[in-house]
Amino acid sequence: MSAQGSVAFDEYGRPFIIIRDQGSKKRLTGSEAHKSHIMAAKTVANVIKSSLGPKGLDKMMVNPDGDITITNDGATILKQMDVEHQIAKLMVQLSQSQDDEIGDGTTGVVVLAGALLEHAEKLLDRGIHPIRISDGYEMAAKVACAHLDTIGETFQLDPKNKEPLIQLAMTTLGSKIVNRCHRQMAEIAVDAILSVADLQRKDVDFELIKVEGKVGGKMEDTMLVKGVIVDKDFSHPQMPKVVKDAKIAILTCPFEPPKPKTKHGLEVKSVEDYRKLRQYEMEKFDLMVKQVKDAGSNLVICQWGFDDEANHLLLQKELPAVRWVGGPEIELIAIATGGRIVPRFEELTKEKLGKAGIVKELQFGTTKDRMLVIEECQNSRAVTIFIRGGNKMIVEEGKRSIHDALCVIRNLVRDNRIVFGGGAPEISCSVAVAKAADKISTLEQYAMRSFAESLESIPLALAENSGQSPIYTLAEIKSRQIKENNPRLGIDCLAKGSNDMKDQHVIETLSSKRAQILLAVQLTKMILKIDDVRGGDQGYM
Repeated sequence: MSAQGSVAFDEYGRPFIIIRDQGSKKRLTGSEAHKSHIMAAKTVANVIKSSLGPKGLDKMMVNPDGDITITNDGATILKQMDVEHQIAKLMVQLSQSQDDEIGDGTTGVVVLAGALLEHAEKLLDRGIHPIRISDGYEMAAKVACAHLDTIGETFQLDPKNKEPLIQLAMTTLGSKIVNRCHRQMAEIAVDAILSVADLQRKDVDFELIKVEGKVGGKMEDTMLVKGVIVDKDFSHPQMPKVVKDAKIAILTCPFEPPKPKTKHGLEVKSVEDYRKLRQYEMEKFDLMVKQVKDAGSNLVICQWGFDDEANHLLLQKELPAVRWVGGPEIELIAIATGGRIVPRFEELTKEKLGKAGIVKELQFGTTKDRMLVIEECQNSRAVTIFIRGGNKMIVEEGKRSIHDALCVIRNLVRDNRIVFGGGAPEISCSVAVAKAADKISTLEQYAMRSFAESLESIPLALAENSGQSPIYTLAEIKSRQIKENNPRLGIDCLAKGSNDMKDQHVIETLSSKRAQILLAVQLTKMILKIDDVRGGDQGYM
């Protein structure tokens, strides 16, 4: 007990515990704890609410080292925020779990969770028990998910007709910094997924898609390479810059003489001994190069380095080489070229060589930056998206944007049901939940109505960020949805003159919407069940 406190006895002999540092500890219970948690969650939600939608604003984060990140990706904003409150950290993890599971909708899920807790606070003030609120939210979530299934449509996934997929990717990229070359980025994302997708198994292997960035050039210079780009160059400047019909030896063994793998030292006591050692090294180098050449290889990619002597010998023997290629890149090259990774020179055979149509060195601008491109590979499923941009921030944001678009198209390959965006599904679900609440006689009906109002926080934020009157716009769209029985009507964020999201081609995956609702409700239930907090952290209280 000494670490936590000590046991004492009162005058009647009854034991009680004296907790260590009790004077410095604080405790929140009951409604105070609930209000503290709800305030923290609302604060986090309000920070990123202005980033929602195609007209959402960006946030700039500066880390302690002075590095700057500019983004409107909800998961990235929250991950880089310095959050102390434990409930606020749960909101950060909520956004991260949406990013890990779906890849898109990271801002919307936090805004929804914040709205659910805000409405729960009003119900708590009216004296409704937190468990009854949680049960009501759970019932409402089931109604909303069932309604999403009824309003969802099946998306025809046809590799020959890419246009609908491009429209879907453009919806995801609409709020990103890359919307200057909106369609080009969407086409790159669609082509990349279709190159690696296994439509029979309904699966996409993300390991086959590499996203590489290089500062310089315009964002319009971004391209999709049907092969691998490696941030390396040939080991010697006089080696050829282009190798056609490449037969690649992929090595994880170093180009150097073998060293004794024991603790014994090797003493060289005379000039003769030194010459013998040097001769041995030369013979070993010659043997290694001969083994590579005999296997039929005309290009070596090595995971380790080699010294200048080996480099010069490779040049003399007309064997181009690349050194210090990282493990993940080596694996990707092996997958793309159909080669085998060879750990010893003795094991190198003709069958283990990778094959590529062309390997060339790219040079950028006036700088001496160079990269290798391996194209026309045997396995055309491995692709690289090569992103260019004026500065590091734009390249990094381009990578995040492309990642979101890739995730959304992958989700569609897995589950081809869609809903239409612009807040339309939220308004439709809100109407459905409000109708269901009228049929319930128990106390949970109040929580269900609050859930219906919370769903409207998404279209309200979209309208506000687009410069429209939020309440007026929402009221108009909601009444039209009910009158026309059209669940596709949403907020016209881009002022195109039509509220029908099908006409505007604003498409979202059904799995993303369902995940948003379920994850937000799970977190809200968890927070509402906490009614007692003890701790010495003054910042938390």
